[in-house]
Amino acid sequence: MERRETSGDVFAAVSAPIRRELLRRLETGEQPMGALADRMGVSLSAVSQQLSILREAGLVVARKNGRKRMYKLVAEPIKEIADWAQSYERFWSDKLQNLGIYLEENS
Repeated sequence: MERRETSGDVFAAVSAPIRRELLRRLETGEQPMGALADRMGVSLSAVSQQLSILREAGLVVARKNGRKRMYKLVAEPIKEIADWAQSYERFWSDKLQNLGIYLEENS
């Protein structure tokens, strides 16, 4: 069921903490699935399932290197998330500005 919900959806793909952690680990460069699983203390099957979801969303690509499958981060789709979050930045800026004014008035 989860796979259908996340298929091609960048927002859904990054909604799970384990997938965000995989993306974070891939920031340093291409890595084999086994190394990712070892470092995270998760089974190969679990990592494979999560990487599959990230691949469907276009966030990682895989290539064969002998018997290993190497995974690489594709950061471009994350721009969609950044653009969406940036549209709410004015709310954060206003809140921080109001907090600053409040703190100055009450110190």
